[in-house]
Amino acid sequence: MTLPVETATVHVSTRPHAGPAALIYFGGNAEDVSQDIPDLADAFPDRAIYALHYPGYGGSAGSPSQKAIFAASLALFDRVHVEHQNVVAVGRSLGSGVAVWIASQRPIARLILVTPFDSLADVASEQYRFLPVRWLLRDKFESWRYAPTVKAQTRIIVAENDELVPRFSSDRLRSRFQEGLVSYIVVPSVGHNTIQDSPGYWALLNAD
Repeated sequence: MTLPVETATVHVSTRPHAGPAALIYFGGNAEDVSQDIPDLADAFPDRAIYALHYPGYGGSAGSPSQKAIFAASLALFDRVHVEHQNVVAVGRSLGSGVAVWIASQRPIARLILVTPFDSLADVASEQYRFLPVRWLLRDKFESWRYAPTVKAQTRIIVAENDELVPRFSSDRLRSRFQEGLVSYIVVPSVGHNTIQDSPGYWALLNAD
């Protein structure tokens, strides 16, 4: 599916399904989200699936700035919501920053965050400890700003041995949401890029 966003066009991988329920997937940095469609369809058999290819990736036009990604995600939600009133948002890694923002702007039925951060600056500061990245980083994806206004039930799933997103950042994000909204799960013995290989990971996304 192609989607016009302002003066550009982005691509969306889909698994159509009739009915009121849908899922929008926001992947990690440079992730080929089309490869996640089969697993997402198995995990959510009763939902239509939409996976956004960020601007600059997967044939989508533009550059992957926060502004462009937010605009594309908003356009996608509004398009999906016309046909599906019950929309779940799943955001992994970088996509968690997109999903939290969307959930603060639109009526998301449920929010699922995988290896999320409080702010992208937390990740950058751990990777580049000797640079003033908090001041140099232009696109900060500051989920802490938006989480307090989210009303959807939220699941946070973290990797026990995450080598990219520091645990303190995921823990801090957890505290930003309104009380009683968040369930928090640690997947043992996996890293940031191997969490999806854990047995039961995909089913965990849709578990009650």
